[in-house]
Amino acid sequence: MMMKPRYLAVAIGLILSSAAQGADLSSSAIEARFAAMEKRLQLAESRAAKAEARATQAEQQVKQLETRTASNEQQTRQVAKTAEITQQQTADVAKRTETLASNAKSNSSDNSGFKFSGYARSGVIMNDSGTSTESGPYVTPAGQTGGAVGRLGNENNTYVELNLEHNQTMASGATSRYKVMLADGQRSYNDWTGATSDLNIRQAFVELGSLPTFTGVWKDSTLWAGKRFDRDNFDIHWLDSDIIFLAGTGGGIYDVKWGDNLKSNFSLYGRNFDDLKDDNNDDTRIENYIVTANNYAGPFQWMLSGLRAKNNQDRENTGNRGISTAADTGFHTMLAYHGDSFYGLREGTSKTALLYGHGLGAEVKALGSDGRLTDDASTLRLATYGITPISKNWSIAPAVLAQQSKDRYVSGDDYKWLTFNTRLIQQITENFELAYEGSYQYMDLNPQGYSDYNKVKGGFYKLTFAPTFKVGDISDMLSRPEIRFFATYMDWSKELDSYSSADSFGTDGFTAGGQWNFGIQMETWF
Repeated sequence: MMMKPRYLAVAIGLILSSAAQGADLSSSAIEARFAAMEKRLQLAESRAAKAEARATQAEQQVKQLETRTASNEQQTRQVAKTAEITQQQTADVAKRTETLASNAKSNSSDNSGFKFSGYARSGVIMNDSGTSTESGPYVTPAGQTGGAVGRLGNENNTYVELNLEHNQTMASGATSRYKVMLADGQRSYNDWTGATSDLNIRQAFVELGSLPTFTGVWKDSTLWAGKRFDRDNFDIHWLDSDIIFLAGTGGGIYDVKWGDNLKSNFSLYGRNFDDLKDDNNDDTRIENYIVTANNYAGPFQWMLSGLRAKNNQDRENTGNRGISTAADTGFHTMLAYHGDSFYGLREGTSKTALLYGHGLGAEVKALGSDGRLTDDASTLRLATYGITPISKNWSIAPAVLAQQSKDRYVSGDDYKWLTFNTRLIQQITENFELAYEGSYQYMDLNPQGYSDYNKVKGGFYKLTFAPTFKVGDISDMLSRPEIRFFATYMDWSKELDSYSSADSFGTDGFTAGGQWNFGIQMETWF
């Protein structure tokens, strides 16, 4: 057979090796070795081919891995980019959600649309003889200058307020509010009282708030104009006495914010006094203008007002010392504290105010309402009240009013009075309570003959027991509506009967010595 060259080379090598070793190999032995060698070479070639295949496969796997790695890096970059976009979209959605929530909260809080509210009280009262009687929170001689003694078991009138409002929020965030109040007061018990009605439009005004062009201290302020009760008036409700009552026709701005806890309100109100009598066809209309700055620092309030009524000095008051002329100017100031506790002692609420006025400002409660005040008139008033629960079923509400007014209507007159009042509420059931009220008033009045009033001094007291039904929070003294039955006993110093022939004291059947009144009354507001 033909031998391959490499076999020949191997054979020569073997022969030479054999010769060197002196071995004598036969041809068959050589061929056997060649065959074994060839087999080993084939096995080596097979292994080399497999190794080469594995290397090729490994190279392909490396390339595939590199491809997948590159793809993964690209996908990672894409995922990162998508995550960034998603994060931005999430932030945008959160911002829109916050805006929508804010708008929804704003819309729910500003009560856009129409709103109806009101106040009413009505009842019947009689004495222990089953006949008509005198009554009212200002029934005493001191009541002529604002000395209230309390309303519980002491009212016989029907008084109604009906309020209709329209509120609107614009797309810009600006708000508007229109309010009209219809009111009527009546002492007749009849169902039809048109002939004696005091039906009246007491308020009709517009407010514009949150104007987007208002920035700085004016941001979130409210403009208003029309006929209204001032927004920040406050009172002692169960005495039926305002602490300050500013009302009329005019305009102003609320909530000018100088800082977080410092703000001011500014207003101009106009009011009218009684026309003067004049035979020369002169203008006798007397208009009183009141400019007010109402300032707040946290719970403290400082109110300052100036008043001007041209030609009011032509008005004359007559007294024992002759004629006194009325004032045409005046000023008024009030310092008040609005507490969120019962005088810092316990839970509840309290308010205290010190008021002073001179000239036309000497009517310190109903500011600008009295045109008979003299140039020298001066009045100082203290008012305070509080409400607090004293146990699970008992609440108490004390109040104090004190005032001195000198040279008020004529030279040398002097009106001094002091009222203590306390109302106790005892909760019996969820819908039934017992109300107890006591009032004491001391007065020392020297009118110096003005309007034929006489100098008197003495005391008055009133005690009232009133079983009361209500459907609201029985623990809240000021929750309404309620229906109350009452029995009231009052008495006063005999000297007070001679103060005036035109007031309640001293009239037939209503003299010192004790007076019982009984009745039923409803009161509501919403």
